[in-house]
Amino acid sequence: MRKYVALLRGINVGGNNLIKMTELKACLEAQGFRDVATYIQSGNVLFDASQSNKAKLTREIERVLAATFNYQASVVLRSKKEMREIVERAPRGFGTQAAKYRYDVIFLKDPLTAAAAMKSVLVKQGVDEAHAGKGALYFSRLISKASSSYLSRLAAQPIYKSMTVRNWNTTTKLLTLMESRE
Repeated sequence: MRKYVALLRGINVGGNNLIKMTELKACLEAQGFRDVATYIQSGNVLFDASQSNKAKLTREIERVLAATFNYQASVVLRSKKEMREIVERAPRGFGTQAAKYRYDVIFLKDPLTAAAAMKSVLVKQGVDEAHAGKGALYFSRLISKASSSYLSRLAAQPIYKSMTVRNWNTTTKLLTLMESRE
């Protein structure tokens, strides 16, 4: 069995696509996934599956979520190994000054690459920083100037449908949870 986290896009945000985590968990358990657990209300689902083909597994999850919850499901899937790489390969100092910066990881949906995504990510000089990683972008912004950050502009771009954002604390917690499920 392989350990995965499914990062669901656009659920329980702004009163749209409201899905209870207990129902989400039950839905995926009914599909035969093992050791299913959710983390916070923003659509983070940890599970074990025998399937090693991530593209096929992603399509399967999106299909069942769309059918069960009647919404256009979009999932970014990461294995435990990929999550570990995302955390370990963060830019030097990323996540270390929580009183000064907000840190986010922008997870990219296959086949979107970091190089292609970086072309659409605007940064405001003196406020934002963005760095490319493998399957993710690392984005930080000064808390004192967060209202002038360009991160919110990303949501208006077509490419935004191929990504989902999690803050650094959620990202590292998901990895910790995945590793503790041995």
